Amino acid sequence: MKRTLLAYAQLLRLPNVFTAFADIAMSACAAGYVLGAFDTFALLLIASGSLYCGGMVWNDIFDRRDDRKTQAFRPIPSGHVPVRNAVGIGMMTFAMGIGCGAIANVPPEILIALPAMILLYNAWLKHTPFGPVAMGACRFLNVLMGLSGSGLDVWTDLNLHLAATTGLYIVGVTWFARTEESTSARRSLIAASVVIFAAIVLAVTEPSHLKAAQGTVFFPYLLVAFSFLVGVKLIAAIQQPGPKPVQAAIKRCILGLIVLDAILATAFVGLPGLLILLLLPPALWLGKWVYST
Repeated sequence: MKRTLLAYAQLLRLPNVFTAFADIAMSACAAGYVLGAFDTFALLLIASGSLYCGGMVWNDIFDRRDDRKTQAFRPIPSGHVPVRNAVGIGMMTFAMGIGCGAIANVPPEILIALPAMILLYNAWLKHTPFGPVAMGACRFLNVLMGLSGSGLDVWTDLNLHLAATTGLYIVGVTWFARTEESTSARRSLIAASVVIFAAIVLAVTEPSHLKAAQGTVFFPYLLVAFSFLVGVKLIAAIQQPGPKPVQAAIKRCILGLIVLDAILATAFVGLPGLLILLLLPPALWLGKWVYST
């Protein structure tokens, strides 16, 4: 029973779902509705988490034949999760995500584009040079979905800048992870790291869109600290580009998105934005048993 539950938790990548929650929490802080419209906030958390977990399920469904050769321990090729069950979960999580998003009045173009991009990535784009961009687009759309909770125009310069910051960061992380199962090329890892740090630089300029100081003076210093947090693992992987160092760097960067979201939130609500970091302990705790990559 425990092995079966663990297999389904691995299929859903449960530790990573907290990064989706962090996107929505950060967006709610930026849009200013987290307390005034808690029902909408809760619906968007469910929508984002469901679509994220559904994406992880479809990832394993589409990759099941390759996984039999290279990663037979995964839930589907190991036989712990039948394919029909995985398809059912993938369909159910997507239906739940789209349904909750619709109730929360997410703009139709975002509500259609996000699950479509998730499927496109998993079914086709993942194995092309456009894979990292497609994954970044999923995060970009996820943040826009969170920002839509205010009921105001989503397509503003500030919102697009914020979504692009998170999206660019994930482009770099996905690029870094492209050959995690084997020895990676240092040149590729360096290029991916440059993209990750470009996203952090983009984050520094986020307050330029704000008409008045409404965040914390510590915002740029927090971003510098974050750069060291992820940079240590990235440099270690570049120096020794084997699977274990690279996967350790990827895990740090994926869960580091919670930290980045928390820091971005402080640009809008001050130090209380760091409460988003409370999503990190459960993600780390689950990560002891459930892999993130």
